[in-house]
Amino acid sequence: MNRRSRRLLSTALGVLLSAVPLAAHHSFAAEYDAKKPVTLAGTLTKVEWTNPHVRFYLDVKDQAGAVTEWEFTMGAVNGLLRRGWTKNMLEPGDSVTVDGYLARDGSHLANARIVTLNDGRKMFGGTAPDAPGN
Repeated sequence: MNRRSRRLLSTALGVLLSAVPLAAHHSFAAEYDAKKPVTLAGTLTKVEWTNPHVRFYLDVKDQAGAVTEWEFTMGAVNGLLRRGWTKNMLEPGDSVTVDGYLARDGSHLANARIVTLNDGRKMFGGTAPDAPGN
C-alpha cells in the first residue's frame, strides 16, 4: 500500500470512528415530546449513575393497582453533581414524584425534568437546555 492510499484509508477510518458517538447521542427534541408533559409518582427500583445520562426506574401504580415500570433519563453525571445532586439522593425503595416529558415512541420512558425527593426537595434533572422551562 503506498503512502497516499494509507493516508486516505487513515482519514476515512478516522471520520467513521468519530461519527459513531454522534449517532448514539440524541437531543431532547429527537427523543422526547415537549408537548406531552407527565407527572408520575412511584417507588424507585434502580438507579444507574453512568454517562451519557443518569437513569432511574420507578414502579408506578395506576388507579386499578397495576404496576408499570417506567424509565427516566436525566442529565450527565457531572452536570447533575454541579446542580447539587449526590449519588445517594435516589435509593431503591424511595418514593419520588417526577415531572417530565414523555418519549416520542410511546414507551414507558420519560425525561425527568424535576424530581421531588422523599424529603420534599425538588431537584432539576433535565437533560438539555432546550427542554421547556429551563
